[in-house]
Amino acid sequence: METILEINQLHKNYDSLTAVDRISFQIKKGHVYGILGPNGSGKSTTLGMVLNVVNPTSGSYTWFEGKTSNHDALKRIGAIIERPNFYPSMSAVQNLELVCKIKNIDPAKIEEKLTVVDLLSRKHSPFKTYSLGMKQRLAIASALLNDPEILILDEPTNGLDPKGIRQIRDIIQEIAANGTTILLASHLLDEVEKVCTDVVVLRKGKMLYSGPVGEMNRNHGSIFIDAVNRDQLLDFLKKQSYAGSINTHNDGLEVTLLDNVNTAQINTEAFKNDIVLSKLFHKKQSLEDQFIELTNQN
Repeated sequence: METILEINQLHKNYDSLTAVDRISFQIKKGHVYGILGPNGSGKSTTLGMVLNVVNPTSGSYTWFEGKTSNHDALKRIGAIIERPNFYPSMSAVQNLELVCKIKNIDPAKIEEKLTVVDLLSRKHSPFKTYSLGMKQRLAIASALLNDPEILILDEPTNGLDPKGIRQIRDIIQEIAANGTTILLASHLLDEVEKVCTDVVVLRKGKMLYSGPVGEMNRNHGSIFIDAVNRDQLLDFLKKQSYAGSINTHNDGLEVTLLDNVNTAQINTEAFKNDIVLSKLFHKKQSLEDQFIELTNQN
């Protein structure tokens, strides 16, 4: 699979502040990548460096397996790393025509891209009449005009209401389904979980994880379990190799799993030990739980 972007020990200092601390990861073609982390974690600085608007202190990055210069690579990239900035009194079409003229792009693509972001019906409306979500969608249309191989978005849903967030998410998924690689930075766990196939987790400039979203923390989740004789159940669980920490709640016991185990197996073993379970179900660990556990360990 072609490597779109390779980052090697990329590092950025601002005087005594380390914004990005020697991070390394790869972006493969056809995936949707998320750079996840709280504000100040180094997400925007990382995007700025690979887009040649922020100079790295050290380290390197290579676009398209080093087969093209950074200058030529930028022609194959679409990016939004700042809040949309168009002429307020000009319509969507007029603003995109200007972008085409500046970037030497065929304006025949304008209506196609406006259709992708569901703005064709408002193509002649002045930009100043657009909602924040519409402005963001127009910015995405602008970034798509050159049919980029990779689309880079920095906090694409920042400040939007739930409807606006969903519209942007649907657009991103549609773009990805048509073969465009996507790299987005976000502090929203829910956004990354619903949109991305892979994630890079940053905290205070350090990379804590890089890989598939579902494997961010190889945690097997937990089970909720209970029986009439809870003390007997507790003694049984303490002897099981799959059982980690056990927390007692009013409605049962929560057991952190150290290994894969199915509930039927647990029920069978408990019954063999004269324990009749009144409650047993598995809870997969959420991305939020995984993220909190991951960052608390570092």
